[in-house]
Amino acid sequence: MTAATTVKTDYEAIIGLETHCQLATKTKIFSDSSTEFGAEPNTNIDPICMGLPGVLPVLNEKVLEYAVKTGLALNCQIAKYSKFDRKQYFYPDLPKNYQISQFDLPIAEHGHIEIELVDNDGNPTRKKIGITRLHMEEDAGKLVHAGSDRLSGSSYSLVDYNRAGIPLIEIVSEPDLRSGQEAAEYAQELRRIVRYLGVSDGNMQEGSLRCDVNISVRPVGRKEFGTKVEIKNMNSFSAIQKAIEYEIERQIEANESGEAIIQETRLWEEGSQRTISMRIKEGSSDYRYFPEPDLAPIEVTEAQLKNWESELPDLPAKKRHYYETELGLSAYDARVLTEERATAEYFEAALKKGANSKTAANWIMGDIAAHLNKEKLNISEINLTPTNLADVVKLIDKGEISNAKAKEKLPELLEGKSAKDVFAGEKLITDPAVLEPLIDEAIAGNPKEVEKYRSGKTNVKGFFVGQVLKKTGKRADPKLTNQLVDKKLKALIE
Repeated sequence: MTAATTVKTDYEAIIGLETHCQLATKTKIFSDSSTEFGAEPNTNIDPICMGLPGVLPVLNEKVLEYAVKTGLALNCQIAKYSKFDRKQYFYPDLPKNYQISQFDLPIAEHGHIEIELVDNDGNPTRKKIGITRLHMEEDAGKLVHAGSDRLSGSSYSLVDYNRAGIPLIEIVSEPDLRSGQEAAEYAQELRRIVRYLGVSDGNMQEGSLRCDVNISVRPVGRKEFGTKVEIKNMNSFSAIQKAIEYEIERQIEANESGEAIIQETRLWEEGSQRTISMRIKEGSSDYRYFPEPDLAPIEVTEAQLKNWESELPDLPAKKRHYYETELGLSAYDARVLTEERATAEYFEAALKKGANSKTAANWIMGDIAAHLNKEKLNISEINLTPTNLADVVKLIDKGEISNAKAKEKLPELLEGKSAKDVFAGEKLITDPAVLEPLIDEAIAGNPKEVEKYRSGKTNVKGFFVGQVLKKTGKRADPKLTNQLVDKKLKALIE
């Protein structure tokens, strides 16, 4: 009798993200209180954001502009007619006991973005992720729990209403994501886009970008979704990936053991690297939406739409495609150079002045990036202009200076000195008649290294090249020096 064979079930995850993005306006969505981060608690408040009797909200026109521009950047259809609604819920950080949001007529719908994942070999994989909707809403306040980061375990709680009324856009994705890596990259691409547009700083640590994950698992091949669970409290892209990976395993184990998965909201605990139950998930009916009576409907005119669309910059995905297909850069290089708009613009400005794309990319991602990290600067704040970088790159590519010499002089370039002045009298030595005596001198003065070469350690050749570069103040042509050293060393053992 043959024992029954257990067939292992393969599962796939179905993931969607709800992303709240704080808009970079100077004042709140319906009042003129400041949106400054880090102000003293309960100082950036007013009767409107506190919901006092008799006050009327007025929509900040910059909020509408930023929401429409983001919708256009996400390839959404912009609603010519939309409205605000009241979303009812009762919590201490919501002074009005309702939030002004958008429910059935959002400002933008039916869009998509492209994400790009690069494997360890540098090969890119692109995937289109659908955008269900984008809508405008106001933020709630913030509870500070004393003695704990959650209500449970705290001895008392304080409330700061400074965030109440801060303008947000909520971006809801289609359930097109299948892994923690894809979800983290989707969130990063959203941040790149809002930063390129200038509508948000996308700072997760300050709460400017907050992502909630909706996730379920199902056996591969099944069309029906599993029970959806929401995860909150993720303040980094790595946390998004880790929380999803943990939750996928938790739900698979529950399915395998016959344990029921309930629709709930869970929190990500960074310390224990796990999700924990927070509350049973509300449905939209629990919020008792109805049209906001104090705000008129919104109508976006064709003229407004065309004007805002004309102000959109080229976005990261378009630049990545161009850098890879037209400039011949690797997917990794293209990704690094397009991470920030200022970096991409600096790079492109250097190319317009005649810089070789690969050499310029290497300088920006290497020595210049190291300087920026060390000094905590943005690339737009350094004194090495794109024109001056292009001049340096052209000198290197023409063989007039070595890359090593250029790196040595980088501090002077970063002070704002021109390449012409910095490299005056630094032209590469390309005459074999000048280099050969120096090579002979290096070989004669280092008999132990010569013996290593004779014994088969041919990598010692680099030592002699280095000696010649040192003697010439890094002015020796590295390629020619390498060839001459190789020739002379081979002659010793023939």
